[in-house]
Amino acid sequence: MPPYYNSYMLNTNRQRMKKLSTIIWSLTLFISTQAGAQNIDVDILKSINPPNPNSQVWKSASQSVYPMSAILVVGTLAYGFIDQNKQVQHNGYDLLLCTGISLTITEILKRTVDRTRPAEAYPGVIFSASPSVDRSFPSGHTSQAFAMATTVSLQYRKWYVVVPAYLWAGSVGYSRMYLGKHYPTDVLAGAVVGAGSSYLSRYLTKKIFREKKLTTHE
Repeated sequence: MPPYYNSYMLNTNRQRMKKLSTIIWSLTLFISTQAGAQNIDVDILKSINPPNPNSQVWKSASQSVYPMSAILVVGTLAYGFIDQNKQVQHNGYDLLLCTGISLTITEILKRTVDRTRPAEAYPGVIFSASPSVDRSFPSGHTSQAFAMATTVSLQYRKWYVVVPAYLWAGSVGYSRMYLGKHYPTDVLAGAVVGAGSSYLSRYLTKKIFREKKLTTHE
């Protein structure tokens, strides 16, 4: 492979990482420093979160994230190996990698921003369906849902895949606000982190398997 090609790919990767980092940290700064934004956040959340958030529909949407992710990753990898389909195997690795990236970035941001959950910050105003054990920003459920939805949509570019995938991810984000678990900006940041993790994973997966293929043929 020509040296200039490797240099070009390295620069492209750096540019993508820089853009993703800029978006994430801009959101972090926005949440950390803007009192007015906090008020808007609370006002929007109050209009979504009822005093008794016990809808089974939204509880099910929220609870579906990690089981659905596991089914997608394990099912895709299993089918790929059983059918000996390399492309499907690569799709499975892509799903697994984007999950790892999304979870890692989310955890770093939670620890960095250290934002209190809305029901804890505004007792009697925001109502949570159950206690929470970690921090609020960004929404991990939303991040994971959008990571899965974006990855699947990039792998299978059909409307009957893309539309249901994003409807599901959107329902997860809404459910986290309905249940009083997250502010709207937590959900927005989670969607950005999830989608960004998917694009980064797709780039890395293609690069890994392209280089592996080139090494095999040498």
